[in-house]
Amino acid sequence: MSDSLKTLLIIAFLILIVWNLGAGLYYMLVDKGTTKRTVNALTRRIALSVALILIVLLSIWMGWITPHGIQG
Repeated sequence: MSDSLKTLLIIAFLILIVWNLGAGLYYMLVDKGTTKRTVNALTRRIALSVALILIVLLSIWMGWITPHGIQG
């Protein structure tokens, strides 16, 4: 897998996470607790965050990506 594809995959996950966070805020303000849309959006956000962490850990373990320190 190319480096740019790995970067795009991580960025896509981050965009989806922020999108669901924003959707949860919007639903919370609009619905005022009458529906479960806020809970569903925040549940999807948590699931995406956990999936992203697991994908990164699996990628490090398989050697697809290599962690590095801060260059200074």
